Amino acid sequence: MKKNISITLLVLLVLVSSASFYFYKKTVTLKTDPNAKAQEEAVSIVAQVGKLIILPEGETPTVATVSDPEKLKDQSFFAKAKVGDKVLLYQNAKRAYLYDPVANRVLEVAPINLGSANTSAQTPTPSSSKTTTITKKK
Repeated sequence: MKKNISITLLVLLVLVSSASFYFYKKTVTLKTDPNAKAQEEAVSIVAQVGKLIILPEGETPTVATVSDPEKLKDQSFFAKAKVGDKVLLYQNAKRAYLYDPVANRVLEVAPINLGSANTSAQTPTPSSSKTTTITKKK
């Protein structure tokens, strides 16, 4: 009976020690490179979207998350946007992609014209000549 308790306590000690070490390493990684999590998420999103549509090669996009679609409703590019949708901005290729990670669908694709004075992008919609502005925060 005492042997079983000792073995159980030893197994629990190993599990708790392993979990502690894992979370310690994650904390150290986040402190040394706070953008590591965002970069991992961006790589994952690009891989998911790349399975649905051909993306520009040789360029890493800027990935933004839609947090308030009500503020964007007047812009045709964001007409189908919901909270949590992702926007992939390819500056060199001058393309923007609106992606819904829940439905795993590309909702919108549009060309962009990046301004040099600020970080606004003029996005003409494919179906009209109306211009949409995408503002990227730095």
